[in-house]
Amino acid sequence: MELREFNDVVHPPPDYPSPDVSQHSLRLRTVAAPAPAQQSSGVQFDWASPPPEDAEDSSETRNLRELPLHMSLKRAVRQVQQMRVPVVSSSWNIKHSQTFRRFCEVAKNILSYFVLWKRGIQRIGGHFGGGVQSYFLFLRFLVILNFLSSLLIAAFVLIPSIVFRSLNFNSTSNITIVNTTGLETCMQYDPKPDALMVFFNYFLDLVSGTGFMEYSYLFYGYYNNTMIESDGFSYNIPLAYLLTAAFYFLFCFFCIIIRMGGTARVVVETGAGAAGGYCMLVFTGWDHGLQGDRAVKLKQNNVRYRLQVDLEEERLKKKAASLTLGQTVSLYALRIFLNLIVLTLIVATFFGIAKATQFSQSMKTTGFTGLLLQYLPSMVITASNFVVPLLCDKIALLEKYSPSTTVILALLRAVFLRLVSLGVLLYTLWEQITCKGEIGSDDCKLCGYYYNQYKCWETRVGQEMYKLTLFDFLITVATLILVEFPRRIVVDHCSCKLSQLVGRQEFLVAPNVLALVYSQTVVWTGALFCPLLPFINTLKFVIFYYCKKITLFQNCQPATRNFRSTTSNFFFLLVLLFGWMLASVVLLYSVAKIHPSYGCGPFRLDPTMWDAVPQAVNMLSTTSRAFLFYIGSQKCSIPLFIFSCILLCYVSALTSVHGKSVALLKSQCALEQRDKQFLIRQIEELNATMQKAEHEPKLLNTENEPFQHTAATQWNQHNNYAFDPDEDPRPY
Repeated sequence: MELREFNDVVHPPPDYPSPDVSQHSLRLRTVAAPAPAQQSSGVQFDWASPPPEDAEDSSETRNLRELPLHMSLKRAVRQVQQMRVPVVSSSWNIKHSQTFRRFCEVAKNILSYFVLWKRGIQRIGGHFGGGVQSYFLFLRFLVILNFLSSLLIAAFVLIPSIVFRSLNFNSTSNITIVNTTGLETCMQYDPKPDALMVFFNYFLDLVSGTGFMEYSYLFYGYYNNTMIESDGFSYNIPLAYLLTAAFYFLFCFFCIIIRMGGTARVVVETGAGAAGGYCMLVFTGWDHGLQGDRAVKLKQNNVRYRLQVDLEEERLKKKAASLTLGQTVSLYALRIFLNLIVLTLIVATFFGIAKATQFSQSMKTTGFTGLLLQYLPSMVITASNFVVPLLCDKIALLEKYSPSTTVILALLRAVFLRLVSLGVLLYTLWEQITCKGEIGSDDCKLCGYYYNQYKCWETRVGQEMYKLTLFDFLITVATLILVEFPRRIVVDHCSCKLSQLVGRQEFLVAPNVLALVYSQTVVWTGALFCPLLPFINTLKFVIFYYCKKITLFQNCQPATRNFRSTTSNFFFLLVLLFGWMLASVVLLYSVAKIHPSYGCGPFRLDPTMWDAVPQAVNMLSTTSRAFLFYIGSQKCSIPLFIFSCILLCYVSALTSVHGKSVALLKSQCALEQRDKQFLIRQIEELNATMQKAEHEPKLLNTENEPFQHTAATQWNQHNNYAFDPDEDPRPY
């Protein structure tokens, strides 16, 4: 009755003006005249918009307050009446926004078909989880990066050089007039192979980068120091060569930074170290994209292992907290001793790489023996990158770290070994090229570098990077064919205990990603001396994708011990950035310090490679030179520096504010969790009290049962059989 009385109340019309008739029903939502009370099958309300703000004492509000309804129902009706329908300005805006939204969706769907390896990577993620999928996503990122870099180099260096050489444009060979008196010996460089050669020699030249490969667009020495001039058009090949290399490095840097920013955002959102907590693992740790029973079982084992790791870490923390002073000192002494052993292994590896490089560069043997000597540094580096990390992993088990710390420590040692081994190779080459930095020595005094052994030292460095890239590719393919496939066949068809104990090979994400980082670092290091190396690396990584995909589905199983995905992606990009920094140091030092070769390359007559830039600037017009000088002057650099400082201060302050907000939210969540725990304890105590209160009357009833039994016996003794003492009397 109360609801019907409320429904019969006549509500005033809304306070806003009435729009056109087409939108009248949407705006007002008026209710038709109510039916008689006896014919209404339900409660009806007027869902009109609220009255004006100054109508708090209106009849409707008073009637709503006076109605004998529940407070929750009154509040709900009041909230519904306060709802306002947004005003629609024009139907054209709606159609326009809907059309634009549909166009964006269609464009996004069309572009999704052009995503490289989209279905294959989704299938890998469905069968092996997101950890293994992250490796292939990283591989795709490197493929796209190298492909775009190859297009950049081809557009500004390779294609212009081919066109100008084939069409014989008017060119100026010597951009600057340099006195070459006494340098005739340094300018002698003729790597052209003989016209008739055995096919075996062609094969040796192909895999070593010598012969016909050396005298090609693949290496630095084949490019000329010419400036093309034709009908008002000019093209400076040395300047284009140097600026293309600089823009290539900057492009790779910005791509890495952008990807790191997206990954860091995910790390911050997930809470970094808190991502491995029990709640995160239990409630969000399952991968719902898995397909097949095998993938589900592997994921279950993975989750079980992560729980075991967390429990093991907690156990080790408690054990470390309970150690005595003597036990702590002995543990740290053991760790220092084992770290010294690891450091000795790494130093011995560096010494072996340096000696192998010196021996390889000093020998002039030809044929197959010469090929082996040329590949000796690559062999030593590859063998050390395989053997030393295994020994370090075995030593890490004796250090008694937590499982996650052991994994991180092993990765850091592997990264240090790979990058520094490449640095040792480059340092050894630098010592031999520059006579250990003593340009005034007898071997380097005439040409500014060791001409007798390195007639075109840039090409020799490019050949070393080419051999490292090719040898890494050959080792990967040979391991797939000669190791992984036979191992899978033996494990599947042999029932001996040894084969079952060994089992299938596990796909370890971290070592595979570090191998990609090492390969990309080699490419960055040799890009200045071997311009087509990014294109070769693109083909290499494409083949790697299909080889790894085949071996993943046919031979491997995902590792039960994996690195946490939220931090691993950022860590891998950080290692990739370190590799870029190493290659950048090599680029800057080669451009600014070492004298270019006199007999080859686009900078053959310049004191340094950087001198091509001032020479090109001096050839510009007066206005262009003034503008460039103004950009490089203090008038522009100081305000730019001040603006950068202000921007950094603003960003740091914004980051600090956001960090404080996040900390407050985390503390609020912790307090809410404590409140929930307190409420749960209160509920448990209340339930215990209620159960105790319910249990006491039962005890009283149990104590009164003998009295009732005696009364029933006395009732029966009086021969009163009208009612059964165990039943209630019922009327007849």
